[in-house]
Amino acid sequence: MLKRAILLLLAFAGLHAAEPIAGTWVLTSQQVNGRETASPPLTLRITQSGDRLQFEYSAKESVRFAARLDGSPADVSNSAGKKMGTAKVMRGGPLQYRVMLEGPNRPTSNGKLTISNGGKTLTSESDAMAPGGQRLHTVQIFERRE
Repeated sequence: MLKRAILLLLAFAGLHAAEPIAGTWVLTSQQVNGRETASPPLTLRITQSGDRLQFEYSAKESVRFAARLDGSPADVSNSAGKKMGTAKVMRGGPLQYRVMLEGPNRPTSNGKLTISNGGKTLTSESDAMAPGGQRLHTVQIFERRE
């Protein structure tokens, strides 16, 4: 009986609660420094595998990374598998995630992803310093598609 209880505990120890951010999100609007800015169609797919979230941004080219929610670095790669930089993701609250992206010849971006509207809307807010020192504040609104 004790052996069965231990096996059951070990089986459940590897399970993680489903993250509310997991799903398919489609960009509906984007503002850069307060101005509405056109964007090519963009889909963000977030899947969960154990303690990692797999992010895949798909537009003309895909960008992906799989990160733990503890802020440890994860490689960011393009659709050809070439490493482009590093991502760090941390939980900022029950419906919020903090994301940092950096890479060579790219501005470092710090942002947050917030889920609202009963889980139907994802707002991405990020700040970066563009080459030449211009500050960029980007707000993207995504709608859930399942």
